[in-house]
Amino acid sequence: MDIPVKKKKQPDVDTTKQYPSLFRRLAAWLYDSLVIAAVLMLAGGVAIGLMALLVSIGLVDISGYDDVSAYMTMHPVIGTLYTGYLAMVIVGFFTYFWCQAGQTLGMRAWKLRIQNKDGSNIRPTQAMIRMATSAFGLGNLLAPFSKTKQSFQDAMADCEMVVLPKAN
Repeated sequence: MDIPVKKKKQPDVDTTKQYPSLFRRLAAWLYDSLVIAAVLMLAGGVAIGLMALLVSIGLVDISGYDDVSAYMTMHPVIGTLYTGYLAMVIVGFFTYFWCQAGQTLGMRAWKLRIQNKDGSNIRPTQAMIRMATSAFGLGNLLAPFSKTKQSFQDAMADCEMVVLPKAN
């Protein structure tokens, strides 16, 4: 008489796909943070240059502030608008690259791709969910402990990060 043996349920990991290590995720995150710093410097320079132009032609009065930069960061209304503008630059950067190519520059350097489970590019809604739940990259720390080897933000956005195969 055969005794039925319970089989262990295998985790939901696709064996044809390679998922990135925590080191690889964090390396791409660090690379992208340097790219974002450069993009923010450029965006900030454009905004400050535009405000300096408005001050020089007399459309904006910055009396009470040391300079245009102080005005843009310390004024209650303009400071909030400026911060919102810089936040939108970050959101736009990631949304564009994730939805168009599935990769930012850091992800490209480390041969990573963010995609839907069927391999298609993620939608802008998924990119927004991914950014909102990433905790500035800390969600990646859960990936090594996940059955599916995905980060918190990938699980919440219903997408996955994979390692691209080496080109021949």
